[in-house]
Formats: sequence, structure tokens, C-alpha cells
Amino acid sequence: MTTPAYKRVLLKLSGEALMGDDSYGINRATIERMVADVAEVANLGVELAIVIGGGNIFRGVAPGAQGMDRATADYMGMLATVMNSLALADAMRQAGIVARVMSAIAIEQVVEPYVRPKALQYLEEGKIVVFAAGTGNPFFTTDTAAALRGSEIGAEIVLKATKVDGVYSADPNKDPDATRYSTITFDEAISKHLQVMDATAFALCRDQKLPIKVFSIVKPGALKRVIMGEDEGTLVHV
Repeated sequence: MTTPAYKRVLLKLSGEALMGDDSYGINRATIERMVADVAEVANLGVELAIVIGGGNIFRGVAPGAQGMDRATADYMGMLATVMNSLALADAMRQAGIVARVMSAIAIEQVVEPYVRPKALQYLEEGKIVVFAAGTGNPFFTTDTAAALRGSEIGAEIVLKATKVDGVYSADPNKDPDATRYSTITFDEAISKHLQVMDATAFALCRDQKLPIKVFSIVKPGALKRVIMGEDEGTLVHV
């Protein structure tokens, strides 16, 4: 296949993926490698939006948030995603890629507010849109933000980038006999109790008939192979 399998996609990156081998924060070499992968896809003419987590800085359900009001902790986590989004967009700028950060929380001195028609315009213009601050609401994960934004912008698929190269029958780090699924339906994933995304995000994707591709962001060339429709990772579909 010489043309991309998808025209518009939503890429979900975990904040932890930005750490590389560091214990916290943003590893510069890691983010530059991710941006190179994104650039390769953008150069194919694919319209790309990104939702990024904040777990490398702060997570509302992490031990560091114990004793805090859950909503307050979640808002802190949302702000962490804004920091990651700014870092990602700046790395893209240095690589010659035009990116726009849009936040679900109003911080207009720093980033644009999320406005759906504007996001669609940016995508149509070939700009990469980075959605920050999750859904803007506590108690919802960035997985849910990815499912929501993906549905709103009419993405053909949600690409969930992880450190594991797909969905397995068991934890591959604990069970040497675990096998990777090439494709699996939403209902099969539920019946097998496979943790693809959190329940809210997973249900939204299923209801919207929005497929999910789980793949490894640390595997060289994986993102492009996914975009080209090759057998990479696991496709979760209706």
C-alpha cells in the first residue's frame, strides 16, 4: 500500500511515554523521536490531532495526590497535560511542523481555548492540533478525552500509543505464553476483561463505532506502519 489507510486520526499519547528512561519529566531525545514519527505521518497528508496525558508530571490518582480533593488533583493533572502539550508543540515547531495547542481549560495567555470549528479548520489546513487539559472536567481520563475529541473531529480511528505493542491475552511481562491479538471486537475485549482503555472511553468509542488501534510508540516506525494499514499492534473494532 502506497497511500495512507486513514485521512484523519486522533493519536493518544501517554504522559509517561515522554519520560523515556527518566523517572519523571520530559526526556528531550524521546520527544524529538516522537516528533520525527509524527512528521513522517504528516508528510503523507494525514490530518493528525493529538491528546496527551500528564502522568510524567502529575496524575490525580497517583500516590502524590493522596489526601487531596479528587477534583483538585484532577485539575492539577489537566494542567500537567498543558505543559506536555506546549513541550510537544515547541518540539514540532523546531522540526518545522505547524502545530496548535487547544485547551479545554481557558488559559488564553498561554494556549487557545478549544473551539471545535477552529480545530477542524486547523486540521483541514494541514496543521497538527494538540488537545490539552483532557475534557476540562475532573473524574475523566485523557483516554476519555481522546475518545471524545476523536468523535468530535470525525477521526476515522483512535491510535492509542503505549509501551506495549498491542493488546495481549494476558500481561506479556508476566505470562510468557501471552499472545497478541491482531484484531478483536469491542464485545470480545469486554468479555475477555481486556484493559484497552478506561470503561468510559471504551464505551464511547464502541457507541460511536470509532475503532481503536493499540500499538507501541517506542517501536521504530510503528506509527507510520499503523497509518499505512499494516499489521502493527491490535485493532479493536465493532
